[in-house]
Amino acid sequence: MNDRVLVFEGIHNFRDYGGYAAADGRLRHGLLWRSGQHCDATPDDLAGVADLGISTVIDLRGDSERQLMPCLRHESFDGLVLFAPGETAGSELAPHEEAGRGITTADEARAAMTRLYENMPFRMVLVRSLTLYFEALATREGASLLHCLAGKDRTGLAAALLHRLLGVHEDDVMADYLLTNVAGNQKRRIAAAGASIRQRYGSQITDEAIETLMGVDAMYLDAATRSIHERYGSTERYAEEVLGVDATRRQALRQKLVN
Repeated sequence: MNDRVLVFEGIHNFRDYGGYAAADGRLRHGLLWRSGQHCDATPDDLAGVADLGISTVIDLRGDSERQLMPCLRHESFDGLVLFAPGETAGSELAPHEEAGRGITTADEARAAMTRLYENMPFRMVLVRSLTLYFEALATREGASLLHCLAGKDRTGLAAALLHRLLGVHEDDVMADYLLTNVAGNQKRRIAAAGASIRQRYGSQITDEAIETLMGVDAMYLDAATRSIHERYGSTERYAEEVLGVDATRRQALRQKLVN
């Protein structure tokens, strides 16, 4: 799985989420990229990203996040950056930051993250962002980059939805989601986030709680999936009724992304 990961200095969790076996073949490599924010990207990082030929960027962050941490782009980048205006996480904070409010221990952090995931698929600005994501994948040419702040929660949900709609085996869906926990320089990523979370909420938050907030757990994605199925019966029906991904759009996704 780590063969998928590109290690950059200032961009975390950068990886290819294509290549998995799907219902009608295999997802193409080199077309589907995901990551965290690019605000801290170095010139070498930007050059490495430019080499991937990305023509579409789908930014799942909210307005406040984009304003506070504007992503850097290589001077040669001439692609399209898509986002929905508003706050995709329900506040000005990323989900892992929002979950840090009022917690101290790892167990409390895990419970807070699970509660956030239960509602994440129905947050209206994120829904609009996901609608843009699926529209872009079905209609635009070239490679795409999907990212949020940490590249693990909103991005993880979006990638899992695409995988499921294209028939990727559930084991691979979860393996790709959990790859966040070992992708790239974990110590640097967690330390940077830990300083921000403690500055916002206080020093009482344990190291284990910070690691929990900055990681992913199967129970988080399971919580989102369970909420989707409770309301809509299936991922396919949710995608069609909420995100506009009907049978025609699913076929377009297969034609673009599966060989």
